[in-house]
Amino acid sequence: MDDLEIAQNARLLPIGEVAAKLGLGEEDLECYGKYKAKVHLDVLARPQRGKLIYVTAINPTSAGEGKTCTAIGLTEALGRLGKNVTCSLREPSLGPTFGMKGGATGGGRAQILPMEEINLHFTGDLHAVAAAHNLLAALVDNHLYHDNSLGLDPRTITWRRVMDMNDRSLRDIVTGIGGFVRETGFDITAASEVMAILCRAQSKADLKARLGRILVGSSSRGPVRARDLGADGAMAALLADAILPNLVQTLEGQPAFVHGGPFANIAHGNSSVLATKLGLRLADYVVTEGGFGADLGAEKFFDIICRDELKPVVAVIVASVRALKLHGGAQKAALAEPDLEALKLGAANLDRHLENIAKYGLPAVVAINRFPADDGRELAWLLAHCQSLGARAAVSQVVSGGGAGGEELAREVLAACEEPNRFRPLYPLELPLEEKLEILAREIYRAEEVKYTKQASSQLARWKELGGDSLPLCVAKTQYSFSDNPKLLGAPVGWTLTVREVRAALGAGFIIPLTGEIMTMPGLPKRPAAQRIDLLPDGRITGLA
Repeated sequence: MDDLEIAQNARLLPIGEVAAKLGLGEEDLECYGKYKAKVHLDVLARPQRGKLIYVTAINPTSAGEGKTCTAIGLTEALGRLGKNVTCSLREPSLGPTFGMKGGATGGGRAQILPMEEINLHFTGDLHAVAAAHNLLAALVDNHLYHDNSLGLDPRTITWRRVMDMNDRSLRDIVTGIGGFVRETGFDITAASEVMAILCRAQSKADLKARLGRILVGSSSRGPVRARDLGADGAMAALLADAILPNLVQTLEGQPAFVHGGPFANIAHGNSSVLATKLGLRLADYVVTEGGFGADLGAEKFFDIICRDELKPVVAVIVASVRALKLHGGAQKAALAEPDLEALKLGAANLDRHLENIAKYGLPAVVAINRFPADDGRELAWLLAHCQSLGARAAVSQVVSGGGAGGEELAREVLAACEEPNRFRPLYPLELPLEEKLEILAREIYRAEEVKYTKQASSQLARWKELGGDSLPLCVAKTQYSFSDNPKLLGAPVGWTLTVREVRAALGAGFIIPLTGEIMTMPGLPKRPAAQRIDLLPDGRITGLA
C-alpha cells in the first residue's frame, strides 16, 4: 500500500482518548471533529517536565533523507518502549503539497493522522495567517488612498502580500491600477512575518504586541508600524483561534502537536514555541523537527527559537546512504548500485553537520534511514564511520516498521538524553549584525567571506538604526548546499556568501539576509503534484503521498 492507503486504512482513536494520554480533559480542548482538537493555553500553567529531542538532517537531496518520517517514527518507538512522549511538528503548506511533495505528514508506518486533513485545510491556521497578513496590506493601501495622515513614503513600503500556494507569476506585481499605483509582490504564507510571529508568540497578549511592532515603511517622522495603522487588534482577532496548538495522533496512537508552518530556507523553519512548550508540560519526551538540513532549521532553532526559554538535550541527524552517495557525486539513476567510494566522499556532508551540532554543546545521534535497496555493506560502513567519530548511530526502519523499526534508534536517543548538555547559541545578541553573520557564515556554512550588494548594505544600515542590531539572524539560503549555490554539494569550502537583500521582521524578532538566488515565493515544477491529486465519487482523496 502507498502512504495514503495506509493512512486511510488506519483506525484512528477519538481525539479525547489521545488527549487523555497527556493528562488533558474535555475542558482543555476545542474539538474540530472526531480526530483533531486545539489545546487551550491555560495548560501552560503546569510545570515543565519533559526533555526536548531535536530532529534535523543532512542537506536534502532528491534521493530522500526521511526527516519527518524519522521524527514521527522515533515518537512511535519511544511510545513502544513505554515512554510518555509526544511530538511537535509543522503544518504542511499547500504550496509544496500541490507542487513537489504531494503531502508532508510522514510516510509508510511513520505518519501523523488524519493525513488528508492535515495536508489540506486542517484547522484553517494557514488561512488565518494569510488573512491577517493581507489585512495589513489592505490597510496600508487604504491609508495611502485616503489622506496618508502618517506621511507614509510609498517608496519605503516593505509589506507585501501572501498566499499559501506556489505561484511565481505573483513575485512582482503592480497594484492600484486606476488609483494609487505602486510596485509590490506576493510571498508564500510560510514566509510571512505573521507566520513567524504566530510561531514565536508566548501568549495572546504577546501575539498582539508582536503584530503591532511589524514595520511596514517609513515617513519623515520615523518608522511606520502596524500599530500606527490601527491594525494590530484586528490582526490578533483573526489569529485568536490559530494561536492555539493543534493536537492529532501518530499512526500508532501517540499524541502529536502540529502547529505553524514556516519553511527553513526562507523563514525560521520550526513549529510553534507554544506547541513545544505544551508538549514539555504534558510528556516526558518531546520530539520536534526543523526544516531541511541542520545548517538551516537546526541553526535557526538553536540561535532564534531557543532564546525563547527552550533547551534541547540531544540532536538527531537523519541521513541516508542514497543521499550521501548523491553528495559524493553518484548519479541518481545509479543510487541502487553499491558505490562505497561515493558514500565515503558524500559522508563529508554528514561529518560537517556533526561538527556543527557539537559547536552548540549538544550530543548527537545519527539516524541512518534505511531504504529497501540499500546495500548492507554500505550501511555497515556508514554505521562504523559515525561511531569512529564518537557519534551514536543506529539504522532506522520506521517507514516500513513503524515504532518497531525505530526501537534501536530510540534506545540510542534515550542514552544520549542522559549525556552532559552544554547547550548554547552560536553567537551573543550584543554583537553587530555584520559580526553575527560572519560568525554564522564561517562556523556553520564554512564560507571564506561575506559580501553585500549595495542594496543590502543600505538596508542593513537602516535596520541597525531601528534597533535591529540586538536581534538574531534568520538567513534565507538554498537548502541543498552549505553554500548559497544549490549545485555545491558535499562540504564546500573557500566560497563567498553573497547577501543581495536584507529584510527586517521586527515583530517576529529577527533580521533576514536573503542570499544567493533564494526566492520567497516558490514556483510550481513542470509536473506539479496537483495534477495527480483527485477526489473520487465516494469522497476519497487520491494522489496525496
